[in-house]
Amino acid sequence: MPRTRPAAFPQSAAAATADATLRANLTHATRTIRGKRAAAVAELADWDRLRAAGAAIKDDTLRHLDHYLEQLEAAVTAAGGHVHWAVDAAEANAIVTRLVRETGADEVVKVKSMATQEIGLTEALAEAGIRAYETDLAELIVQLGEDLPSHILVPAIHKNRGEIRDIFRDRMADWGRPAPAGLGDRPAELAEAARLHLREKFLDARVAVSGANFMVAETGTMVVLESEGNGRMCLTLPETLISVVGIEKLVPSWRDLEVFLQLLPRSSTAERMNPYTSTWTGPAEGDGPRDFHLVLLDNGRTDTLSDQVGRQALRCIRCSACLNVCPVYERAGGHAYGSAYPGPIGAILTPQLRGTASALDASLPYASTLCGACYEVCPVAIDIPEVLVHLRTRVAEGGTYTVRGTKAVIKPAKGHAAERAAMRAARWTMDHPRVYGAALRATTGTRRLHPRRLPGPGKAWSATRDLPPVPKESFRAWWQRTRGAGS
Repeated sequence: MPRTRPAAFPQSAAAATADATLRANLTHATRTIRGKRAAAVAELADWDRLRAAGAAIKDDTLRHLDHYLEQLEAAVTAAGGHVHWAVDAAEANAIVTRLVRETGADEVVKVKSMATQEIGLTEALAEAGIRAYETDLAELIVQLGEDLPSHILVPAIHKNRGEIRDIFRDRMADWGRPAPAGLGDRPAELAEAARLHLREKFLDARVAVSGANFMVAETGTMVVLESEGNGRMCLTLPETLISVVGIEKLVPSWRDLEVFLQLLPRSSTAERMNPYTSTWTGPAEGDGPRDFHLVLLDNGRTDTLSDQVGRQALRCIRCSACLNVCPVYERAGGHAYGSAYPGPIGAILTPQLRGTASALDASLPYASTLCGACYEVCPVAIDIPEVLVHLRTRVAEGGTYTVRGTKAVIKPAKGHAAERAAMRAARWTMDHPRVYGAALRATTGTRRLHPRRLPGPGKAWSATRDLPPVPKESFRAWWQRTRGAGS
């Protein structure tokens, strides 16, 4: 499977926007989903209060994360499970690989997990001679097509029905049961082909790897929400279940979980209630897996938690509502973000988890128009534009931030010298009222001479948008003219 990381978002986005089929697939899918989501949310008169409650619960949980994690560990252990702590992707992959080897299995089935995509678990298992089979329909399409996920909720959103039929017809036989002869592109035919193919995997698998949408600290319970029933097969049939979950997925109690069971379905699939909500609290004799392991993943989350502005990204419940309203995502698609987390939430989460040292990660905070639509639809009120601007400052100016648990000085990223110079000049000008007033008069006095496109570094910015016209007089001049100099 190709895992080459794009050099930077602008280059990848430029290639994606030239693909007319990709743009058509994304436009149709995102507009359909966001229309249904808006209708589902409008049914609740207290949606804003529910949203505020979700944000408050998440903030309180993050504030006392150490306490709730220890409570969770004690509850999982008391229920017969085993808890493992992974500081980064390498440690998490090593733990899972060791656990699978101890069972003697060389195959595992996976239910959709953003955390395992984040750490590259499938690739790590393959290097160890262990084959992982994706069981979520969209993830199956991506795996068979040797592709990458491009959406949090619908990883194969960039594929249409004809393309999916071709993938099934050409690749299913390489991974197990082949596609039925004469397979068409009707949804029912494609779903039946996937069902027959996956059923063999579920019945043969001895080990399953899952993620979790939520972890309930008071009882040590894992919670997975999904729409196909594949997850429940994956969570109950194998002998050993290994769940890899980010440490921010905690909620203190079942009472708190009830809030998110209302927020998540309406924000993601536009459903009033999720079709399949699976919960498990350790192993149970004669019912489901006999062995349960929970791998708690940090991988940059405590660094993110230390940032007073950026930590709100850890509220995310992976609904993908922000993707479906983002004009940048709709045109560029998910692959351009080079991460398991595409779209607006990926633009603020990935640079905090991975840092901003690479050209790709430094470019992600700029993958936005700052229109604010992502904030308006976020069910836990993450102010994504605020975090984007905050991260742009980190990229352009550098500074002292927490990296791998210790304070470190981050140097400014390359290519932002003009931006830094412009910001410093603007700050100095605004700190000197006389200079600022003179600059305003000079700007309005020469407005007929202003070019329609910026020269130099600003050329790329103004190539796709019109410069705002300069008024005949500034607000300050208008105020003094109409209200008097002393007002």
